Parts: sequence; structure tokens; C-alpha cells
Amino acid sequence: MCRQGLSRAMVLAAWCVAGGLSVCLAVPSAEAHGEASVLPAQVSDEKIPYGFEMPPPPQEAPDTSIPPLNKPLGPEELKRAEALLPLLEGKQEFWAIGEFVHLGRPAVPVVVKALTMPGTRIRYNAIETLLLIKDPSAVPALIQVAKEPKEMPRIREHALRVAVRLDPALTPPAIEAMAKDQESAIRKVAAFEARYVRQKAVVPALIGLMADEERFVAITAIQSLWILTRHESEMHDWDISTKQDREEWAKEWLDWWATNRETFQLPEPRQPRKPLPRD
Repeated sequence: MCRQGLSRAMVLAAWCVAGGLSVCLAVPSAEAHGEASVLPAQVSDEKIPYGFEMPPPPQEAPDTSIPPLNKPLGPEELKRAEALLPLLEGKQEFWAIGEFVHLGRPAVPVVVKALTMPGTRIRYNAIETLLLIKDPSAVPALIQVAKEPKEMPRIREHALRVAVRLDPALTPPAIEAMAKDQESAIRKVAAFEARYVRQKAVVPALIGLMADEERFVAITAIQSLWILTRHESEMHDWDISTKQDREEWAKEWLDWWATNRETFQLPEPRQPRKPLPRD
């Protein structure tokens, strides 16, 4: 009896072990799926972590820019500025331009000397430097470059553009001279830049360019006339016009200008339209 009871107890114990093990194997755990158990973070009410705090207010950075000089150049500064002129061409040209811009308006007479130096790159960069300095006193020298027929067209065009940006009121003589140039590209630039010169002196030059032998020059001239005067002239097909057509159409403008020259006032330039509000 004892042996029989002992054997039954052993079988029952083995069955419990086997059954319990199978149950453990049948129920997957979180670790078996690669999922880590996450415990809630214990945050104290007295101290909030830094990530939830407002960042500190930004501090104003000091102004480290160096303003351009306004006082006349001294002997040493003048000598240094003249030494920069050859550097307007080559690997250090941008650095040289920046140095002239820092020297500011007192350096304009020195930069003007570069307009007659040999080397097209030097002359072109000198014009660009004068644009960055933004001193209208350089306009007379730029006009001389724009009117020079022996100068390269690219430099003449750039000189006129910069002169118009600095002081357009002084540029009508240059536009009148360039409107009669043999180079069609020069005539086109004169016709285009004239639209930014609010002077009645450029109107006859533009009317003369309407009968130009090159159609693209004539179209540029009529567009500038429309922008400047807003005169409601007869509409013509300029894109397929011949020189004879343009000569006839130019007479219409000549008659109108002869009648209204004394009393006509250039209208104010159009203001750009404000963008529509977004919903």
C-alpha cells in the first residue's frame, strides 16, 4: 500500500511539473516578442525636467560690422588704395573690391582712375565697385566710359546701367550718344535704360530708335516710350514690321511730341500691385 501510494504521488507530481511547464511554454512573454516592459517615470512635482522648461531668452549679439569710412583718405590710405587698383583683376579681385567698398566714398577718385587702365577686367570691376559704393559723384566718369566708341560694348553697357542706378538725371547725354552708335547692342541698351530716366530729353532719342533697322531695337524703344509716357498710340504689329513700317509709325510719335512737348509731363511710375490676401 505504501509503495502504491508513493508511486501515485510521484506520477501526480510528474504530471504537475509537465503540465506547468507546458503552460509556461504555451504562454509567450513580452521578452519573447522583443518588447521591453516600460515602467512609468516617477516625476517629482517640485522639479520639472529641463526639456519641459521655457528656453532662456536670446541675447542680442553685438554688431561686429565695420562701417565705411567717410573722412578723406590720408597719405597712407591713399597710397594703399592706389596699390589695390591692379588687384581688381586676378585671384584677389573680390577682396580688392571689398577693400574699396570699406574705404567708401573717399576712395571714389581712386577707383575712377581704374576706368582708363589697361585690362578689361579691371575696368569692368571698377564699374562694379562704384555701384557698390553708391556715390553719385562717379556718374560723370561713368558717362564718359559709356559714350566712348572705342571701349568694349560690354563695359559701355555696364557703365550706363550703373550710371542710371546712381543718378538717372545726369544720363540723358549718354543715352542720346549711344542711341546713334553703330553697334545695335549699344542702341538696344540705350533704348532699354531710357525707361528708368524720367527726363523729357530721352523721348526724342527713343522716337528716333523706333525706325531702327534692327527690329529688336525698335521694339525696345517703343516699350520704353509706353512706360515713360503712357501715350495711347495706334496699335501696330511690331513683331512682323519692316523698316518702312517703323518709319511711318515713328512719324505718328513725332507729330504727337511736336504738339505736346511743351505741356506734357511724364506721369508718375506705376506702383507694383499688392498681393491678394490669402485665406
